[in-house]
Amino acid sequence: MNRCEICHQKIGLAEALPICVECLKKATEESERIVQAAHKWRHYLFELPEDVPRAANGVKCRICANECVIPPNGLGYCGLRKNVAGHLEGKVTATRALMHYYFDPHVTNCCGSYFCPGGTGVGYPQWAKKPRAEYGYSNLAVFFYGCSLDCLFCQNASHKQISQGTSIELEAFLKVIEQNLKITCVCYFGGSPEPQLPFTLRVMDACKTQFKDRLLRQCLEMNGHGNPKLMKKIGKCVEETGGIIKFDLKAFSDSVYRALCGVSKKPSFENFKMLADTLSFDERGYPPLMATTLLVPHYVDEHEVAQIARFIKELNQPSIEYSLLIFHPRHLMSDLPVTPLEQAQRCYDAAKQELGKRPHIGNINLLSGRLHL
Repeated sequence: MNRCEICHQKIGLAEALPICVECLKKATEESERIVQAAHKWRHYLFELPEDVPRAANGVKCRICANECVIPPNGLGYCGLRKNVAGHLEGKVTATRALMHYYFDPHVTNCCGSYFCPGGTGVGYPQWAKKPRAEYGYSNLAVFFYGCSLDCLFCQNASHKQISQGTSIELEAFLKVIEQNLKITCVCYFGGSPEPQLPFTLRVMDACKTQFKDRLLRQCLEMNGHGNPKLMKKIGKCVEETGGIIKFDLKAFSDSVYRALCGVSKKPSFENFKMLADTLSFDERGYPPLMATTLLVPHYVDEHEVAQIARFIKELNQPSIEYSLLIFHPRHLMSDLPVTPLEQAQRCYDAAKQELGKRPHIGNINLLSGRLHL
């Protein structure tokens, strides 16, 4: 059991981030040094920048909220774009993506399946093929390489292995959709879609025009750390196709968020609020926006969850869904346990009290006992 390097409390901390949540919240110079050391590993493991580039003589990338200023011959934080002789070049463009895809039969394991059309039939016949779960149909799951964050607990860290991604042209990808009539939704995740939003928008626009006579809901599972203008366009496409956007609101305290994810929480929370203010919540019978929080043992406690739940409630959109996800050891936090039952119960109770309704629990089968719901 690791000790906190600041207060020396003996507690179940990850070796990669040996600092307790209370010391993280104080955001001292010493805690910042420990956090920076934790994220340096991305350079050694994946040959990615240790921090968001801010080169004085660099080229600015505006695709995501990081707005990297990339030095000559350097990479952006996501690893997808490089400064070559003063121009941004990379393996991804608006017509080319780095990804893999697969067919996920309904009902899929996506975070919104407990309330979405594919999982329940809500919105039938406009937004669902059946008045119940869409058995016999499938989701086209799009796994993007690259991410605008650097989560120490990343559940899909293979997205950082940029050299192993498959390059797929827009027209070839649209052929996949055209030839598979059992697809009723396309879900973009990863990694996270933010560094490849231009390509995502092209696919969404094509689904609305080339395949306008088909039901093709457009859904995203993302961290929300994207360019606000692109995020607003994404929201419009999702709304017009009956899809859902899922944000992973990873922590509320900015110092805790930065420690776990490498960057500030601010863009993600601002984008979530912007979408809550602009999307329509009253016409479909189900919300177009939801939030999730992964209950990382010790670091994401009931105090963080309560503040996230309060943030959601204050948006005055009562139908927004909030789901608490049970943590499974991964990436640089593989030495942590599955979320303890006691922590899950405290977080559930805190969210319920703030929201005035029950939050959902995802991956509940991982828990060692039963929650009191």
